[in-house]
Amino acid sequence: MPLKPDLSLVVPENLGRVHFIGIGGSGMSGIAHMMLDAGVPVSGSDREESPYLPPLREAGATVHVGHDAANLGDADTVVFTSAIWPENPEYLLAQERGLTLLHRSQALHWLSRRRRVLTVAGAHGKTTTTGMIVTILRELGIDPSFVNGGVIQSLKTSSGAGDDPLFVLEADESDGSFLLYDTSIAVITNVETVHLDHFGSDQGYEDAFTTFANGAHEFVVAGEGDQLDRVLTGVTGEVLRFGEGAGVDMRLSDIVATDHVTFDLHWQGETHRARISVPGRHHAFNAAAAVLTVVRMGHPIDLVIAALDRFGGTKRRFEFKGIVRGVSVYDDYAHEPAEAAAACAGAQTVVGKGRVIAVHQPHLYSRTQNVSDQFARAYEENADFTIVLAVDGAREDPIPGVSGQLVVDNFVDKSKVILKEDWQDAADYMAAIAREGDIVMTLSCGTVYRIVPQLLEALERIPETVDASR
Repeated sequence: MPLKPDLSLVVPENLGRVHFIGIGGSGMSGIAHMMLDAGVPVSGSDREESPYLPPLREAGATVHVGHDAANLGDADTVVFTSAIWPENPEYLLAQERGLTLLHRSQALHWLSRRRRVLTVAGAHGKTTTTGMIVTILRELGIDPSFVNGGVIQSLKTSSGAGDDPLFVLEADESDGSFLLYDTSIAVITNVETVHLDHFGSDQGYEDAFTTFANGAHEFVVAGEGDQLDRVLTGVTGEVLRFGEGAGVDMRLSDIVATDHVTFDLHWQGETHRARISVPGRHHAFNAAAAVLTVVRMGHPIDLVIAALDRFGGTKRRFEFKGIVRGVSVYDDYAHEPAEAAAACAGAQTVVGKGRVIAVHQPHLYSRTQNVSDQFARAYEENADFTIVLAVDGAREDPIPGVSGQLVVDNFVDKSKVILKEDWQDAADYMAAIAREGDIVMTLSCGTVYRIVPQLLEALERIPETVDASR
């Protein structure tokens, strides 16, 4: 079983020397940078080299590749993620020595203590919405501290220490740790029951979000939906809603999605046209959440909307990777069915007469077992063709009978999907079917981004040879 946080633990004021197990993740590396900015000695390890490690070394962290008990050194505190296993040698030695063991959320709580905390939570859209809020505030001349789950492209970083009392953070609901923060402003992008391994039921999931919203000292910003309505029924503080329906505080209309998105925002009897430079209709709702939040904080809506246009996306969210013989390759972090559907639908708005070819890496055996039918529906309805790779088990052991074939089997039209577990076979097949004007998009929160160089190389090497018009 992966590790879960002990949220009852009282985090000490003085952490001493801090060691991060899994320091190379986008979120963990951001927290480590913030610790360094706070003058805390930092070391860490990850199972392999990644783009996040060199900047940490340059900032003064001691970073090891590979997990080994010797990496612990003379650390006083160890920060870990739910992605590591209890058998990790560094974690075991830390337990043996009686060191302070903090989940990443507790380290983030330590960083944000005594600050005005703006917490973004929800099933989807957290990283983008957080990035939009930080971008808007920066453009307005406000310098908040922030930790995001992905790199904000315009800022080239996922974290930053600011001079303003405000601390903006993306919160993770998967293990309940989003309840840990002393939240002043709570943003809920949406709710859609996931992580039943932790919450056990729809009711348990909804109750957690109700608790989160009730913990906000100032106000709550939330989207629409029957499940979110149930969550907010038990909330006693100020709640502002955004969405397309009647009765919301900020209403969206006239959404036009191409290679960018424009839409109207109706607020207090006036209509304002807004624009974001990233594709995907769903991003209009993330933008509405960000605009409503910052406007409620007291900033003029016209200045907020103007600042929003500076947002250039976040890393691994429809991130352009290259174009070869007219075929554009993108990478996206989508790892839940609704995210995959939204990512492919967003690509359809910009592909024109071309096709969207999805390269799906199932992430986690348990998720593949539980929602392979939903993934199949998401891709069959929103992509023109799907190549399914082998499962990235990450922290999980294989489950007998669970593979990418489950996704393939749930397609109604089998001519729209193929299983290619070998990455080179997948890249070669993609190159053979792709034609000028197509978009090829890798989708997963796993390691699938590493296949991108193979895809681009295969496009250079292999001419279109397979008829996949189907």
